[in-house]
Amino acid sequence: MFPVLLEIGPIKIYSFGFMLVVAFYSTYFLLNHDLKRMGHDEKLASDMVFWAAIGGVLGSKIYYLLENLDQVIDNPMGMIFSGSGLVFLGGLMGGTFAVTIVLQKNNLPWLIFADIVAPLLILGYGIGRIGCFLVGDDYGIPTHLPWAVSFPDGLPPSTSQVFSTYYPWIDISGFVPGVLPVHPTQLYEFTLTVAIFYFLWSRRNSVKIAGSLFFLYLILAGVERFAIEFIRTNEKYLFEIFSGSQIISMIMIIIGSYFLINPLPKRES
Repeated sequence: MFPVLLEIGPIKIYSFGFMLVVAFYSTYFLLNHDLKRMGHDEKLASDMVFWAAIGGVLGSKIYYLLENLDQVIDNPMGMIFSGSGLVFLGGLMGGTFAVTIVLQKNNLPWLIFADIVAPLLILGYGIGRIGCFLVGDDYGIPTHLPWAVSFPDGLPPSTSQVFSTYYPWIDISGFVPGVLPVHPTQLYEFTLTVAIFYFLWSRRNSVKIAGSLFFLYLILAGVERFAIEFIRTNEKYLFEIFSGSQIISMIMIIIGSYFLINPLPKRES
């Protein structure tokens, strides 16, 4: 693990923060490239990425607080101002809301721009997962598979004590006490999201029905997250089988499928 990529005196460059910067600049570069090709001003790309970042962080935090209400009640200030809580699904909702405001302000068609940003959403998410891997966050359940990874200094460490304390619903009876090898779900997701990005990116110039690429993104991103949740540490709420993230993933799949079958009318700019 490399929580700190570079340290020069008192200056530290943290891997997770660095990967977030890489994600935002990568998406900005690609977005600006497409918007220039369409004849839009460069400021539009910077506005969209900036407000997507603000809305994404706020949405992530709100989702995180709602998902951990018991801890918020016990320690409201600590939870609100902690560095934790960058949850993608909340970020997607918050970022979408913020970008929608930018598009309305500039009187631009939502569906067309949703297709433009769809591949970039999944790319940014995948790059962020590398940051999670470097700091030892968001790993999966223990496994004996040969490519399993241990996070002795993770957030939190992948130890039997941590699993017993914070994830009591996960069975670790078949593992030797101590640091446990776990599924590197961050790398699984990175691989899947890069494949989805390539699939969507290669189709962005051949969209025949406005919004269809975005709704396809909702389906693919929902399926990816729904599947990976089965080997993540999140508690299962619905029927003790599905986690909160899986419930939202199912909603994404349903919404995407519905609007692919029943396209929204395109609003001309």
